[in-house]
Amino acid sequence: MSDITADSIWFRTGEATVFSSEGQGTDAMPEILIGSVKGPAGQAFANLMGQTEGHTRMFAIRACNQQVRPATMIVPKVTIKSAAYVNLFGGPVQSAIADAVLDSVIDGVIPAGLANDLCIVAMVWIAPECATNPDLDRKDLYRTNYEAMKLAISRAMNLSPSIEELIANRHTIVHEMYDPETGESQW
Repeated sequence: MSDITADSIWFRTGEATVFSSEGQGTDAMPEILIGSVKGPAGQAFANLMGQTEGHTRMFAIRACNQQVRPATMIVPKVTIKSAAYVNLFGGPVQSAIADAVLDSVIDGVIPAGLANDLCIVAMVWIAPECATNPDLDRKDLYRTNYEAMKLAISRAMNLSPSIEELIANRHTIVHEMYDPETGESQW
């Protein structure tokens, strides 16, 4: 990856789903954009700096005063309606996303020399019922978001799945939430 520059990472996307432990509802499914701070990804990142009611955005930080590089903006996919949800979003999920970004740099998936020249926008999901579940396994919420974010970053950086893989699987893989042949949910 030594010939990779920030200008060659203009607009890369990735996604992943990692399922929760039995009965937890802590599935993670980040959808991400990685790119140069000078390009459309950087523009999108800057545009997300403002807040909108119910959609609090935040930087990925490992701890106070420890924002990760590449700078990563976490955006919720659902409207935040409670302090309990904010505590999950700004606690285990924020921590997991930040750790996954830093570990992706440590592992060489994101070149360390580009850490200040790239940015990441991560749209993340937390099932709303997690905020009201008194038995929620916060460690599982961290695990699923960490694993899914690492996988999404790897897929974005490796341009996976390839168009060849998508074409080859066109008629053998169906969406988990909808089968066009039956019209039914797979779940």
